[in-house]
Amino acid sequence: MLKTPDQFQLLLHPQQSENPLSFIFRGDELLVRSSDLSLPDLETFTLLDIDDSHIHPLGLLNQRYCRTAWTAKNAEAPQGYVFTKLRPLFGEMDDDLLGLAGRAFQIAEWARSHQYCGTCATPMTLARGERCYKCPACGMVAYPRISPAMMVLIKKGEHILLAKHTASPTTRYVPLAGFLEAGESIEEAIHREVFEEVGLHVKNLQYFGSQSWPFPHSLMIAFTAEYVSGNIVLDESEIADAQWFGPGNPIPDYPIGVSVSGALVDAHRPKNLL
Repeated sequence: MLKTPDQFQLLLHPQQSENPLSFIFRGDELLVRSSDLSLPDLETFTLLDIDDSHIHPLGLLNQRYCRTAWTAKNAEAPQGYVFTKLRPLFGEMDDDLLGLAGRAFQIAEWARSHQYCGTCATPMTLARGERCYKCPACGMVAYPRISPAMMVLIKKGEHILLAKHTASPTTRYVPLAGFLEAGESIEEAIHREVFEEVGLHVKNLQYFGSQSWPFPHSLMIAFTAEYVSGNIVLDESEIADAQWFGPGNPIPDYPIGVSVSGALVDAHRPKNLL
């Protein structure tokens, strides 16, 4: 599952290093070597002539310094390198590096999109001792954005509910998911989203796990729930299809992969369908 490696140590201040791990982003695309998807070496990083203000510390991975940086959206990849989105790297890049790349992107995108104060348009400055920009004119502060989203797998006897979301980049059937509204608890969001998207009522919400999901800055918070009542009625603006899967309607192949969604489905497959 896509996550920050256990041996990672967070840093807020840059360090000198002769062999850093450098995550360089052009928008939402990461710079990697074409031949083996490795990160750019120090020489390549220097050739890009990235402004110091566009470089931010990540931390240490096995005592190796890691940093992230952003470059202009019209930047060209150096010879032998390519800019690529993160999704195509799933299953191709080392899991630890991919987990850090997700964190690196969120920090780079925060830094890129907060160069100026959103209140008075004054150039922002980094606050001391925390991951924060502060406006020297009006005092407005901006931390990296995190957007919480609920995910829920609904169980009905030996069946589970999976759906195809209209806005999903894949066509897989997955648990229901949706972003929290301002002022909502996660539990309130689950009840609201389930009723809005498929017309069902649920009970007995049980926490399963969470995962940072850098598309672009989500925090997926996964639960299970038990069906109470209702018939499936789709919100067609959000859900293309939803079905009960189990005996008589086998669960589609679903790779565990890098998402908490896959882990949630795999952990709750009916035993007689494993």
